[in-house]
Amino acid sequence: MVRSYSKYEQTDAFGVVASPTANIVWSSEGTSRVAGAGRAYAAANEEVLCWDVKKGELLSRWRDSACTEEVTAICRSDVDRDVFAVGYADGSIRIWDSRLAQVIISFNGHKSAVTVLVFDQSGARLASGARDTDIVIWDLVSEVGLFKLRGHKAQITGLQFIHPGKATEDDEMDGAGPEVDSEQAFLLSTSKDALIKIWDVNSQHCIETHVAQSNGECWALGVSPDGSGCMTAGNDGELKVWAIDLVGLRKAALSVGESGEQRYLHERGTLYRQGKDRTLGVTFYTRSDYIAVHGSEKSVEIWRIRTEGEVQKSLARKRKRRREKAKNAAEEAEEEAELAEEKENVAEADISEVIVPYVTVRTAGKVRSVSWMHVKGSKKLQILVGMNNNLIDVYEISRKSKTKSDEAPEYNRTLSVELSGHRNDVRALALSSDDRMLASASSGGLKVWNVRTQNCLRTLECGYALCCAFLPGDKIVLVGTKEGHLELFDIAASSLLDRIEAHEGAIWTLQVHPDGKSVVTGSADKSVKFWSFEIVQEEIPGTRRTIPRLKLVQNRILKVNDDVLNVHFSPDSRLLAVSTLDNTVKVFFVDSLKLFLNLYGHKLPVLNMSISSDSKLIATCSADKNIRIWGLDFGDCHKALFGHEDSIMQISFIAHPVDADEKHILFSASKDKLIKSWDGDKFEQIQRFKGHHGEIWAMIVSRTGDFVVSASHDKSIRIWTKSDEPIFLEEERERELEELYENTLATSLENDLPLNGEVEAVDASKQTISTLTAGEKIAEALELGMEDLALVSAWTEDRKTNPKLAPPQRNPLYIALGSVSAERHVLNTLARIPASSLHDALLVLPFSSLPALFTFISIWVERQWNVTLTCRVLFFMLKTHQKQIVSSRELKGVIEGMRDGLRKTLGGMKDLMGFNIAAVGFVGERVREKGIVRLEDVENSAEGDGGKRKRGFVDVA
Repeated sequence: MVRSYSKYEQTDAFGVVASPTANIVWSSEGTSRVAGAGRAYAAANEEVLCWDVKKGELLSRWRDSACTEEVTAICRSDVDRDVFAVGYADGSIRIWDSRLAQVIISFNGHKSAVTVLVFDQSGARLASGARDTDIVIWDLVSEVGLFKLRGHKAQITGLQFIHPGKATEDDEMDGAGPEVDSEQAFLLSTSKDALIKIWDVNSQHCIETHVAQSNGECWALGVSPDGSGCMTAGNDGELKVWAIDLVGLRKAALSVGESGEQRYLHERGTLYRQGKDRTLGVTFYTRSDYIAVHGSEKSVEIWRIRTEGEVQKSLARKRKRRREKAKNAAEEAEEEAELAEEKENVAEADISEVIVPYVTVRTAGKVRSVSWMHVKGSKKLQILVGMNNNLIDVYEISRKSKTKSDEAPEYNRTLSVELSGHRNDVRALALSSDDRMLASASSGGLKVWNVRTQNCLRTLECGYALCCAFLPGDKIVLVGTKEGHLELFDIAASSLLDRIEAHEGAIWTLQVHPDGKSVVTGSADKSVKFWSFEIVQEEIPGTRRTIPRLKLVQNRILKVNDDVLNVHFSPDSRLLAVSTLDNTVKVFFVDSLKLFLNLYGHKLPVLNMSISSDSKLIATCSADKNIRIWGLDFGDCHKALFGHEDSIMQISFIAHPVDADEKHILFSASKDKLIKSWDGDKFEQIQRFKGHHGEIWAMIVSRTGDFVVSASHDKSIRIWTKSDEPIFLEEERERELEELYENTLATSLENDLPLNGEVEAVDASKQTISTLTAGEKIAEALELGMEDLALVSAWTEDRKTNPKLAPPQRNPLYIALGSVSAERHVLNTLARIPASSLHDALLVLPFSSLPALFTFISIWVERQWNVTLTCRVLFFMLKTHQKQIVSSRELKGVIEGMRDGLRKTLGGMKDLMGFNIAAVGFVGERVREKGIVRLEDVENSAEGDGGKRKRGFVDVA
């Protein structure tokens, strides 16, 4: 009989505040309540988390079960505040509704990670830039990619829509009404190829290109709120300021076909940051003249844009100083030369007079992104800072008063979201005896979590932790540190009980004896020490009373020839396995400490070991990527398994399996981001647990194997729970092979044409497995549909002569779908395909299937079924296969036949829409009229009340 195993699935992920893969976005929701500070939207690996900034609480978690890739960009729509665009590492984009925490639209057009997203002023178009050097414009209303812009040679680092219509309306222009401008849009883009480009969105081509940075790559772009200027930034703290000619762009929008050598971007000058590191972000404050600039270090520089009056005063002061210097000078010729120079310098130093450094905010970690906050009632500047060390902070900066000009403005950290995760990677995990509490230890921090709710119960400061364990009773956690200390923490009191200088080197490993009365530690000082737990009565200073305290007392020591990396007791307490830096594992008797077995075989040091619950097998994992299973009776190697693609950090049997079949099931975790489960008897891999985005440092299995907990470099702690679903090894292997095939197929589908000098805009299409299968479904539906259509039409003809003729035997599929007609089934198949991937699915269809498709389209047109979808499919196919259709007589006849019907249908729909729009306008006008109250109406109503009016609230417009 084929053996089945239990399947493990990821049920929870926690411990992440903000991943450094994406930017952070602040939203004003929640600020209406007293002292609210709004919400922060941050990436957490493959999820987006919404945090209440004031309380540090998690409000919602957005996760699409179909996507396991990391979030790389987040953008919020200014028009509909609940709409967010989120870009992922696989090049896909999802539009989320923040109220429902659901995906509204999915787009897929990039080959690699999306780096920047931006909405236009109407909120109906979205521009995305990625590492694959392409810029794609998406239409959110029709849910399609409009076109792909190509011109940059490296990763896109900045995008911004420019709407010239938003410029000052005073600029008198010939025939340029606002209705013309509202549709016109330009796109400003920067890339790591050090270029800045302006694209005309309507004509889909680049109209201007400049070199943005003089010393290497361009890493950031910030555009002023009014669109009149922008700032680009790159290496060595260089900031370049540009003026954007909005009036010129508006004229360019109107002049059709005139290709004059007009320039719209003008370089205004260069500024230099205090920090010389690479600049990663430039953010303008929309409500005031401030700019936040940050690099990859622990600071945010705030710059201020001076008013015209301040600039003039500053220039006047400089002029005055120079004149005084000139008076002191002897020769008049020198004075004239200096004055001539002065004019030049003023023109050159103009931008440094306009934009001046305001204050440098020192942060608690390396800055990943900055978002300006605007909390009602607050006079101070506030910025939300997302950092690389899993932390979100809010800093308040006081606005400088007019009198104190020399002193730097004060700033302080006011709010923080930090308790929900570690600042550094978790290096050790431990579960309490009832599997309800989880301890996670990192460099500088120990946290205790509730496993069921994932709430952080305690946060304690510790040294650089390398290993930890709950002591019997689950009230004390023992931590071994890199400094060689053993630290005892009381969880209930949240205090450090004792710090023992246990070893001279790092304590790499510790384990509590199965009887719960002692603990063993192994260290880099080549020793294994045995500690027993003793309760001593300690006097309270200044009194005669005593309190019981737990003490660790060293009673034995075992010296070995090399650094100890891991120690493990056998469950029957008879043996102790010790792995050392010389690639060997030595097994000793616990009572006499005599050597029992030497296990040779690994080519690199053994990092972790586990002994099965029946004390018969020992499994070892090593930096040589191999797992070895040994017998504890003679020390023979049963099997060497090539387990992972990188060093295997942890291995574990189930400590107390409920089912006897599970006593030799083991789990391994590696730096290759995977956890695997193995059958220790058959030496076969059972399942791969895929979910982490970084090296897995620690893993622990619950006592009965109900769940597995893992901690990774991606800062997340994940829980994998056993489900009722069984796993069969053959099926699992087949599924893995299918995945492999699909991955290779997906890469082979990317058959993009090489970029020519002329082609700038191409279709925003991308073939994926889903579009391929959707195309196959359409082809299948058409094939079945044509057969059924012929069958039904023949039956209809025969019925004319023989009215009692029985209905024909149709395809079982149609009967299963409730005797649906063929034409309705094909339409339903098309309607089920997401709008964003419909075009890609239609491209899969060969030209030979067009007659069948057009036959059905003519039926839909005649019956006026789903006119929008019908027209979309028809027009796309006409555009794609135009040349072949023109030369085909058969198709020409079909198209001619449906033309009149389609025109009539569309004309009717146009009239209906026009009528509805007019009606809505009429109703709106009536509402507006009711909102306007004339003064005489107010007076009349007052007289009608006999002049007695308590209070009148009047809106006079």
